[in-house]
Amino acid sequence: MSASRLQLADDLVRRFAAALRAAQLYSAGHPIIGRNLEVLGSTLETWHRQQPAVVVGVVGDELIVDDTPLAKSETLGPMVKRLKHCGVERVTIERGVALEELAAFIAVIVAMESAGTSDQQNPFPAQPHIRVGRVAVEQRTSGSLTDMATIKRLYREAVSVAGRLWDSAQTEGKPDITMARTMIDGLAQAVAENRTALLALTALKEYDNYTFTHMVNVSILMMGQARGLGVDGPLLREFGLAGLMHDIGKVRTPLDILNKPDALTDAEFAIMKRHTIDGAEMLRRTPDVPTLAPVVALEHHLRLDGSGYPVARSTLNIGTMLCSISDVYDAMRSRRTYQPVFPTDRILAVMKDNDGRRFDQHLVRRFVQLLGIYPAGNLVRLDTGEIAVVVSPHAPDPRRPRVRVVMNDAGRRLDLPFDLNLWEQDNGSTQSRAITAPLDPGEFQFDPLSVM
Repeated sequence: MSASRLQLADDLVRRFAAALRAAQLYSAGHPIIGRNLEVLGSTLETWHRQQPAVVVGVVGDELIVDDTPLAKSETLGPMVKRLKHCGVERVTIERGVALEELAAFIAVIVAMESAGTSDQQNPFPAQPHIRVGRVAVEQRTSGSLTDMATIKRLYREAVSVAGRLWDSAQTEGKPDITMARTMIDGLAQAVAENRTALLALTALKEYDNYTFTHMVNVSILMMGQARGLGVDGPLLREFGLAGLMHDIGKVRTPLDILNKPDALTDAEFAIMKRHTIDGAEMLRRTPDVPTLAPVVALEHHLRLDGSGYPVARSTLNIGTMLCSISDVYDAMRSRRTYQPVFPTDRILAVMKDNDGRRFDQHLVRRFVQLLGIYPAGNLVRLDTGEIAVVVSPHAPDPRRPRVRVVMNDAGRRLDLPFDLNLWEQDNGSTQSRAITAPLDPGEFQFDPLSVM
């Protein structure tokens, strides 16, 4: 952000803080409240002449304007506290906002602060030009991201949000990015704190709607890869948002084509291919969307050699390459209707496709190291006949992960499961145990995630 833009951002939040203070100190209708709202509105008009929307967010004890933190000050400190008290983590104000909208938004904050409450259900009225992202109180206080139950709940909620994002894109012509960002923040935190457990959930097939689980899975897998490449912070969230929205253009694809179980005709495939262009156009027109998202939406069906659609390109964005690997890997779970598709099968199929034309070979190797040939959460049989759950991959040898043995060679549950590093030799043996095959947990009536 340039010096002039930084000054404008600082001025904007100070005007915002002044309007909040005035509304708190004076009774409704007082001329000082009106004057502060007019000054705030004028400052927003100046901002909106340069871009269609401004995002003011709260991260920790800092105010962030369009991903740029502002210097802490005594003036802005109370504003941060007010927004955090109301559970507000992000406010998006779009071009054309009316003073009445600003007044209604500020009035809710003042009312909540006066009442000493922060747990009202949907306290902010729907506004045409103001969107509020709130942190749910229960999310802030319950569960540790080292706990699998919490991770599973986070995943289920993310799938639910993906469905609402799809609906908003269909009905309003654009996804609700504030809602998307809030969800991605939670997933990004989980990727940073317990990546293995979250990645294990992408192998589940117990969720009914493939479209929404696919959105979430690609986002998680893309962030997992990016994190392995050293990406962190706001940029990691941009990767996650791009993965989540990569197929959003399909909201404009006719359902009879989108859900057709058989092979598409040439004419139908031509319509299907439009989703890359439709998605990119939709995301470009949506305020508060990072540049990476429309790029990935446009490019994710392009291959490294320039083939694919919609148009050939000599180079691909790194986000596109990570998304393509994630997209193909997750899509393979629905490729065969009448027989199970194991994560292992998908990994091996991606590797088989890796001839240097479709994917970057280095990134595929990193992907295999990230998940392992037998990803975490897989139920597997060892060459001893014992049954184990994969706990974590071993990057130097993806075929030999760390496992937790849960059944003996007769198929009986162990009272005390024990861990093995399959890359190490057994005590008193000249060789280590090895995995012979992945297993279907349903056949054993066993949830592998229950022991992770």
